[in-house]
Amino acid sequence: MSRRVKEHLKEILQYKPALVGLGILVLLIGISIYTVIMIPYSKATYLWRAGEGIWLECPRNAMPSWVNLFLPKKLPETIILDTQKGGRGVAKAVVPFGEKASKIRIEFTFNYPYDDFPSEINLFYTAEYNRSSPHITIYWIKPNGEEFKIKELTLKKSGAYYISNDEKFAQNLQKRIYEKFGKEPDYTMSPEIGLFAREDESILKVETVTPMKGRYMMIIEGTVFERNANVDVKLVVYGKVYGVAGTDHLRRDLSIALLWGTPIALSFGVIAAVSIAFIQMIIAALSAWYANKVDFVIQKVTEINMILPFLPILIMLSVFYSFNIWMLLIVVIALSIFGSGVKTYRAVFLQIKEFPYVEAAKAYGASSLRIIFLYLIPKILPTIIPSLVLSVSDFVFLEAALAFLGLGDPVAPTWGKIIDDAYSMGALYKGYFYWVLEPSFMLILTALGFALLGFSLDKIFNPRLKEI
Repeated sequence: MSRRVKEHLKEILQYKPALVGLGILVLLIGISIYTVIMIPYSKATYLWRAGEGIWLECPRNAMPSWVNLFLPKKLPETIILDTQKGGRGVAKAVVPFGEKASKIRIEFTFNYPYDDFPSEINLFYTAEYNRSSPHITIYWIKPNGEEFKIKELTLKKSGAYYISNDEKFAQNLQKRIYEKFGKEPDYTMSPEIGLFAREDESILKVETVTPMKGRYMMIIEGTVFERNANVDVKLVVYGKVYGVAGTDHLRRDLSIALLWGTPIALSFGVIAAVSIAFIQMIIAALSAWYANKVDFVIQKVTEINMILPFLPILIMLSVFYSFNIWMLLIVVIALSIFGSGVKTYRAVFLQIKEFPYVEAAKAYGASSLRIIFLYLIPKILPTIIPSLVLSVSDFVFLEAALAFLGLGDPVAPTWGKIIDDAYSMGALYKGYFYWVLEPSFMLILTALGFALLGFSLDKIFNPRLKEI
């Protein structure tokens, strides 16, 4: 047996498509192992279902960072400066005055080398006090030295100032441009454009407005009115690219679903394909061996099952019952075990049961089950391996299709779920092509890997195809 396996492995290595297919599958298995070890499933589902709350530092609908390698202009990446973490570009000074009060000065300094504007600008803060709320004033300084006030705030215990959503500040920026050039811009100026735009004639037209590159500063000056009071601030200048996979409408990192979609897709496809093939073989072997009433009942059940529409029934069950991914797998297997494969395998078993070695086994008293499992089924195992490998991608696409229809596991982060979210949010219409292309590429890559390996195995195990 081991000698046979070695011979088949040598034959597989002679086919280039098989090597490519094996390489793809090894890559997918490697991704799966890495994902399971580095991102436990409970953590992945929590991150995926938690919503925007834990993703506040990520930009919304950002493309993958690697697109900057191919674009003519460099899109901005997210810049985060936090007084609690300190680091380069962060300075904080507290100067007491009077009996209890203190002056606080925070400086955020960063370089902006990008060719496009940020997507958003937000300020998050925490304040420690008992009764008297701290008061702060926020200033902005551009690389050319121009300084202007953004806003005055009285702080709560914790909160955020969403600069990009401040309509009054946007109107002040519009007014500032009018006073400087005597004209208003031909577009509605957002805060992220007003804070970063080059202030010359180009700012008046949406086609020509460009960001000013260089060193920016945000200065926060404030007063705390209690001895042990304190203020910490975090500035987030959101980019338009993020990570290796980008983000979605809820700011979630798509790499989580892309990574976890790999082990889910492979396990779903392989378990479904192998389970259905072996159960169908056993049923077909029982039908062929026992014949008479057993054969009649099995064939009638198979014929009825073949008439029933598989996908509509599966969709109906998924609508009525909210399945998790593994319950969905069991349902798929249950609906498929009396498929057309039973009749195909039965036809082969009817021929094999007449072979001399089977007759010899009956003569020396081998039991029916022994003959079925040790003489009939092993005989056709090599011939079904190619079709089994090819069928894995069918079940991978089935799971993705159900998730796309909103009928898959509502908790599991999968490729189909990414495509469903992208479709729901109009990703293609808004130009977020990466959102659809990344999970689609993973599905195609999986199908290609199993197809190349399956067709190569078919040539090896089917002597007629070797001549083609």
